Amino acid sequence: MPQAKSTEALMRLIQTVSALRSPGGCPWDAKQTPESLKPYIIEEAYEVIDAIDQGDTHSIREELGDLLLQVVLQSRIFEERNLFSLKDVAIGIAEKLERRHPHVFGPTQQDKAQDIERQWERIKQQEKEQQGQTPTTLGTLPVHLPALMKARKITERASRAGFDWPGVEGAIEKVHEELSECKEAIQGTDRRKMEDELGDLLFSVVNLGRFLDIDAEEALGRTIKRFTKRFTYVEESLKNQKRSMEATSFEELLTLWQQAKQLEHGNL
Repeated sequence: MPQAKSTEALMRLIQTVSALRSPGGCPWDAKQTPESLKPYIIEEAYEVIDAIDQGDTHSIREELGDLLLQVVLQSRIFEERNLFSLKDVAIGIAEKLERRHPHVFGPTQQDKAQDIERQWERIKQQEKEQQGQTPTTLGTLPVHLPALMKARKITERASRAGFDWPGVEGAIEKVHEELSECKEAIQGTDRRKMEDELGDLLFSVVNLGRFLDIDAEEALGRTIKRFTKRFTYVEESLKNQKRSMEATSFEELLTLWQQAKQLEHGNL
């Protein structure tokens, strides 16, 4: 779509949202606040991810539209409060991208992705200093960021500062160490100790994933899908036999579970 057409389409959305928020518009839209819309931002973002995973172009376009609505709606509310507008949001992100890509918009020459990433972080820290903030190696992360994603980002930042194992073997050994400590804690009665050790184990697994260039959030998501699919097979198999899971021995359930796994691999 030519740029002029994109601008025209975006203006139509802005005007539509403005009409919804104006007197005589939609009472539901008019009463919304930045706080009341927070759940929708999260929901729409995850629906975009689901659509991307499904590879459905129509759904991706639709869900991106729902997410874009949240940006426009939030911006409209703050414009009504005379704080900032969608224009300010767009200018702000454009200027940030230009500042953090001097190899594209400036004289700097960078070809390697790793060097570009370091440059991004260096410029980001400089911006914080200019804003009167004291930058730290780990920085700050959103409070509501999922824990697995937060752990990945923290280990990445620590690694860039040189706090890292020299190779994947160290990360693997750390997983074994944390698993042993977790087992030891389970033998006791201190639940806080168990929680701490389990957290350490999870953190070490996320760090191992980073070494392997595997995102723990994505990996766990795929495991959940596999578990759900296999569990459904077990449940449906028992229903076909007019049996319930509660009345079936664990050994029989495991046999059906193995059948589900074999079906996945085409061995049945």
